[in-house]
Amino acid sequence: MATKPQWEPDSSVLADTSMAHFTRQAEARFGLELDDYSSLHQWSVDQPEHFWGLLWDYMGVISSQPYECVVKDVAVMPGAKWFPGARLNFAENLLVSRECELAVVFRGERGKRTTLSGEELYQAASRMAKALIAAGVEPGDRVAGYLPNIPEAVISMLAVASIGAVWSSCSPDFGAEGVVDRFGQIEPKILISTDGYLYNGKSHEMLGKLQSLLDSLPSVKQVIVIPFLSSVPAIDQLRGAVTWDQFVEGFAGGEIRFVQVAFDHPLYILYSSGTTGTPKCIVHGHGGTLLQHLKEHRLHVGLERGDRLFYFTTCGWMMWNWLVSALASKVTLVLYDGSPFFPDEGAMFDLLEGEGVTHFGTSAKYLAALNKTGLKPSDDYDLSALGSILSTGSPLSPDTYDYVYHNIKKDLMLSSISGGTDIVSCFVLGNPMLPVWPGELQCIGLGMKVEVLDDEGRPLTAGQSGELCCTQSFPSMPVAFWDDPEGLKYHAAYFGKYPGIWCHGDWVSLTEHGGMIIYGRSDATLNPGGVRIGTAEIYRQAEKIEEVLESLAITQRWKGDERIVLFVRLRDGFELDEGVESRIRQEIRSRASPRHVPNKIVQVSDIPRTKSGKIVEIAVKKIVHNERVSNREALANPEALALFANLKALQSD
Repeated sequence: MATKPQWEPDSSVLADTSMAHFTRQAEARFGLELDDYSSLHQWSVDQPEHFWGLLWDYMGVISSQPYECVVKDVAVMPGAKWFPGARLNFAENLLVSRECELAVVFRGERGKRTTLSGEELYQAASRMAKALIAAGVEPGDRVAGYLPNIPEAVISMLAVASIGAVWSSCSPDFGAEGVVDRFGQIEPKILISTDGYLYNGKSHEMLGKLQSLLDSLPSVKQVIVIPFLSSVPAIDQLRGAVTWDQFVEGFAGGEIRFVQVAFDHPLYILYSSGTTGTPKCIVHGHGGTLLQHLKEHRLHVGLERGDRLFYFTTCGWMMWNWLVSALASKVTLVLYDGSPFFPDEGAMFDLLEGEGVTHFGTSAKYLAALNKTGLKPSDDYDLSALGSILSTGSPLSPDTYDYVYHNIKKDLMLSSISGGTDIVSCFVLGNPMLPVWPGELQCIGLGMKVEVLDDEGRPLTAGQSGELCCTQSFPSMPVAFWDDPEGLKYHAAYFGKYPGIWCHGDWVSLTEHGGMIIYGRSDATLNPGGVRIGTAEIYRQAEKIEEVLESLAITQRWKGDERIVLFVRLRDGFELDEGVESRIRQEIRSRASPRHVPNKIVQVSDIPRTKSGKIVEIAVKKIVHNERVSNREALANPEALALFANLKALQSD
């Protein structure tokens, strides 16, 4: 256990943080004395009507009609009704960025750089909105983006939201079958795509995939193709296809007539990973998404007007939706599309330095991989503007915290954040007023009544491991699942284990500092001999070994019980010999416990992962037990599953 934090905020600026300003407003309005974050958080969940109502005012939410009350039936979960009566529009609240000199910067692999001022972004969205209306798009209709992370994706989403239609997107690395599994369920009227994309120095053509998609998506009336690889893409054979310029031709910009909708009117449809079946279509609303993101961006991240936020993400990951919402805080969005390691491991730091990024978001896997390269950005790059690094996707190991503070920058807030597609936001995240402890997520989010429960639903205290649960309604809960009129899929996904309580599916423990440690997904938790072990506990130790690039652990049914099997991918040129295996076992034994030590360690050349980089323990476990893995299209590298089938190493003691 660490005896001191790795970073603490400068006491001289604490009083000027938005979190401090908000606390003072809460004290003044409600006659409170809030001595620390713990007391502020407790008030936020004890008095949800007061907290969320104050947040609405503090953030200056734009609405054409006020709400009747903050929440009806807050104790009903699901079923609470937030801000009934209010009429607003998500895009209108984001396009306050119209005032900004620089709203969007895009950088591509081959050095392409484009920018949009706030006014240019507004006018582009205006033209697109008018063109969509002319094409017959009405409130509630779905528009789908099959796009790289480019400015046109942001423009399209804003235009769609402005007219009350529903936006949904996939990244272009999804295969046609995976896209149909998603878009086929929601029946989009318009499909927006590029003719291709770049990744790791290579061009990837998409027109062939688009042709296949259209054969399976009869709902699509028009395809809009953005030239990306070619200035004149060959779209003649695509049904209903026009280029972006052709689609908006003849429509002048001007003031947008933002369609005013209810707080819970559908805004986004996001998708579960689909690794355990057909992807679930999760519907999120205008108001809940907006208010939750405003809270997280301004209070928990500390974004201020003029900051530059870059999150390495694709349009197929909820972090893209989270990133784009930062326009409402009048910051500059920095977009990048391509490999984070092209042309070399310093690519992202070239971007951070060149664009003066103040807040950099990425995945834990990227930071861990960077650690293995030995790169020391603090020696080679000017990162003076960088004030925080955000990490999500999987637990961030203490070793990676050490790497960031020793090799990237000493004086920054490293925020490991966790939530997900399910809530399009976070349960646990950072706080610019709190210290950073290695291996810990700093705090539970304001207004989120998060508890750790045992199998009987009893609350656990610091240091005890259990399920991450939320025991009170919050505004960014899904509006619904698509095509789930009775709510049966929705209830089964989150409320099956503890009726009336959101069970998120993460195996966690609270810390004595008020933070949280995440050990992995509950359904991937190992249970040999009846003892529950989080997979992240094993990965943290195994990946300290220099030769180990990444690892994946499952339990294998064996002789009436279960045994732990650890698969490891090693650096090029290394083999899993007795010496390497012995060091892995010793590290796990001494740093975790003897019961964490795997019974078998097996070398593999690749490890399957989702499009957002999360390893898929459940799919591997199914392959090992000769069970069917459905929807392989959900994986970034489905071919890797074959490496785990019928392994001789798993047929003996």
